[in-house]
Amino acid sequence: MNIIKNEKGQSLVEFAIILPILLLLLFGIAEFGIMLNSYLTIQNVAREGSRLGIVGGSDVEIISLIRDTSPNLTDTDMKIILTPVEAYRKSGDTLTVTVTYNYHMNVPIISSLLGNVIVLTAQTSMRIE
Repeated sequence: MNIIKNEKGQSLVEFAIILPILLLLLFGIAEFGIMLNSYLTIQNVAREGSRLGIVGGSDVEIISLIRDTSPNLTDTDMKIILTPVEAYRKSGDTLTVTVTYNYHMNVPIISSLLGNVIVLTAQTSMRIE
């Protein structure tokens, strides 16, 4: 009867079954948080670049500001599009700054499920003063 009532190993087996799911959930939350931080960063730098452009900043100054104010992002993965270009901007028109960032997943299991690269895009439009 003592053999049937002995349940010492049951909790270890249950923990071994649940552990991969818990780790996947934990790493997924962390990965999502880092990706959300990257998205909020490109959204803010697009707004800052647009603000500089509408008060008379050149394309070079706008791109430099965007790259300088996003230190946690890789420059090679970031693409910046300004429309219209500096030569065609005039007061009353709309300046659109689009920042695209290729976010690379850090957790291998999640990257195999969702893909290794997720493209994040932020766009801001403002009227030129």
